[in-house]
Amino acid sequence: MENRNKAGHLCALLTIIIWGTTFISTKILLVDFQPVEILFFRFVMGLLALLIIYPHRLKTTTKRQELTFALAGLCGICLYYLLENIALTYTMASNVGVIISVAPFFTAIMSHLFLKEEGKLRANFFIGFVVAMIGIFLISFNGSKLELNPVGDLLALLVAFVWACYSILTKKISSYGYHTILTTRRVFFYGILFMIPTLFMFDFHLELSRFTNPVYLFNIIFLGLGASALCFVSWNLAVKVLGAVKTSIYIYMVPVITVVTSTLILHEQITALSIIGTLLTLAGLFLSERKTMRKEVNHGLTK
Repeated sequence: MENRNKAGHLCALLTIIIWGTTFISTKILLVDFQPVEILFFRFVMGLLALLIIYPHRLKTTTKRQELTFALAGLCGICLYYLLENIALTYTMASNVGVIISVAPFFTAIMSHLFLKEEGKLRANFFIGFVVAMIGIFLISFNGSKLELNPVGDLLALLVAFVWACYSILTKKISSYGYHTILTTRRVFFYGILFMIPTLFMFDFHLELSRFTNPVYLFNIIFLGLGASALCFVSWNLAVKVLGAVKTSIYIYMVPVITVVTSTLILHEQITALSIIGTLLTLAGLFLSERKTMRKEVNHGLTK
């Protein structure tokens, strides 16, 4: 059991390390690609990769299970990224980064409402949440002016809620007993299906010739195979082993990874506030992880 938990934590950590670096690839691709185009290409590539890696069919699903898969695809693949991109057009990226980081809090609340669990969230979870949010705030608004935009900030809050919904749905899906690659692939399928109408709304162009540029090709492969295929499988495995709440706490680390990556790859200057924010965020993560729950969430959604 201990080794299983360690594997779950490693999966969550690996996922967050990769997701924390995706902004570089996205930033490069945004020169010649629309956000919705990047989204579509990366998840189609991810779906095809999972099909090649594990070419088996998901059989004997019920209508209720298919509905859960569809909702997970809608929340975790389509709405999450779509709303995030729309939020970025209304408000600062730093605002979005901080607000989305409240997703673990939403996940904890929703797990109490919809997941069967014995015991309650302890005080250290909420203390860790506050400490981590202070750290993320220092990282995100380091040297910049705080500007509030009601529309953009509310959209970012909705993004955090949508991801919490995805985490709860993923925990439910893990209780079905299917192979994680098969369930992830089914979620991708529904996510892409829901994404198709948005392609006509946001001026989508196929133009595969753009990938003759090796830089664009490398970055879309990284997003498709790494950040999508690999990371969604590893994240779903982590949720299956650790539970939705404990896994979601790792989201606190995304701004930390971003700071480190920016310093190493983009050679951006790291400041005292960034260092303090990083330490506080890690401290919050540690506090929240320490016996967050009296009993791990190992059961499915209430029926």
